[in-house]
Amino acid sequence: MSVIVDTCVWSSALRRKKSDQHIAAKLTELITNNQVVMLGPIRQEILSGVADLKQFELLKNHLAAFTDFPITTAHYQTAACFFNLCRSKGIQGSHTDFLICAVSAMESMQLYTTDKDFTHYQAHLDIRLFTD
Repeated sequence: MSVIVDTCVWSSALRRKKSDQHIAAKLTELITNNQVVMLGPIRQEILSGVADLKQFELLKNHLAAFTDFPITTAHYQTAACFFNLCRSKGIQGSHTDFLICAVSAMESMQLYTTDKDFTHYQAHLDIRLFTD
């Protein structure tokens, strides 16, 4: 089972707050079992939140262990369809969120996220959310 790990999960695990220990433990398990799928836009979001150059380089080097899944034109087109469909249902979301949904749906990958927006998307899109 391949699992796309959303930015919010990475951020929770990296912050190492006691309240997020279960998230870090589940992410560690997914990494150990080679189930983590990295998307370029998620990598960008993770790294964009790091202002300190040394921490940025350290995190960039750690994330280099994960190869970006290739995103194709079909993924982008599906993301646009998902955006339009959800907008027609009154559901707002970012273009990145819908790109993540498109890859998840088209590639039959689960999505590990703590972002509640994805539960709204799931009501109208064929995405499977990972449950820990």
